[in-house]
Amino acid sequence: MLVQTAKILDNPYFLALGGMSLEEFRRSQEQFSFAVAFYPRPLAALASRLSEPEDRFGLVRNLVDEHGDFDPRACHPATFARFLSLIGGRVPARPEPAVLAFNAALWGVCTEQAPEVGLGCMGAIESVFADASAAVAEAVVARGWVDGGKLAHYSLHAAIDKRHAQELLEPLGRRGPEGKELGRRGEELGEFLLDRLYRDLME
Repeated sequence: MLVQTAKILDNPYFLALGGMSLEEFRRSQEQFSFAVAFYPRPLAALASRLSEPEDRFGLVRNLVDEHGDFDPRACHPATFARFLSLIGGRVPARPEPAVLAFNAALWGVCTEQAPEVGLGCMGAIESVFADASAAVAEAVVARGWVDGGKLAHYSLHAAIDKRHAQELLEPLGRRGPEGKELGRRGEELGEFLLDRLYRDLME
């Protein structure tokens, strides 16, 4: 049921990685830090709306990972801040509209839409972001911006987010035709939202 995540690599952001300046890349990633920091909140809101415990398992496991298995140094905002430091960046004072729009959309999907739409949306984002993470990790090492042995954050997501995606989408397999269709629409929405964010980060 997973979306065809390879399409994210056709996004202009990833097509430009080979020629993007370090300054441009750094600025985009500094803004992306606000998406990283906000992401667990819609996940938690969505978990609260699922009535069956087994439907929450994947979300709870994801939230534990997002929080570094309860180690503050391993929380994803902390690992992303370390990545920013490797490229000479830092978390900026405030988010720009592109990230605000992305975060608001995720919050709305997870709190206002049918839970199946939320599961599909967040599951697709996890799957697509695994591919995006692998592309970013490869690019920053190839450009000589980060030593491959010291790469933070993106190497982790490239490894675990496909599993997170499967766990988020797994409850949809227990839904009837209507619930599965809602989940499919959610996947399309999640793919669109992440694609849109990366396009907007280039502006």
